[in-house]
Amino acid sequence: MIGRLKGTVISVSEDTAIIDVGGVGYEIYAAARVLQGFQIGEDVVLSIETLVREDLIRLFGFPSESERAAFRILQTVQGVGAKHALGILQVLTPAELYDAIAAEDLTAVCRAHGVGKKLAQRIVTELQSKVGALAATTGDGPTLVARRAVDDAPADQAVGVRADAVSALSHLGYDGVDARRAVARAAEGLDSPGVEVLIKAALKELAA
Repeated sequence: MIGRLKGTVISVSEDTAIIDVGGVGYEIYAAARVLQGFQIGEDVVLSIETLVREDLIRLFGFPSESERAAFRILQTVQGVGAKHALGILQVLTPAELYDAIAAEDLTAVCRAHGVGKKLAQRIVTELQSKVGALAATTGDGPTLVARRAVDDAPADQAVGVRADAVSALSHLGYDGVDARRAVARAAEGLDSPGVEVLIKAALKELAA
């Protein structure tokens, strides 16, 4: 299976790009935000997920291994295919997706094209037991757990604190995505904060 490609962009369409690798053109499917960042003639490096079915083989490209891993884990949910997974990663980074699942924020997941409340609920419910694996994929994002956790107990504790802080801010009327980003920024400057400390720091971030 192909897991990584390094080559030159030779064409870009709405859903795909052609990457030339040693004279061979590979058609890569990717989220729109990724494709929009491509320039014809530039060199790119992509993590690749190869989807093999009886009637087709498709390559999906991601700018990081964390996005590739999130793409995989999303498709373990019943009813979530490659299209839905790409749509979710179009509007949420892996770190934001992880936080949305931990906080049971259906609104954030529903922002993805084609994802309704029922499917969002299934994603949150089925991935609750897998949030640890998802957190481990977010090393290049703002998730505190991915950078600091060395075993399951600290990770679970940090997850709970962040989720409680996001939930509190949401109940205060702040947008879920804005609340998660503020909590993530606040957590970066604090060493294992409690919920109240994290909320106060996040409120300062939101005010700024």
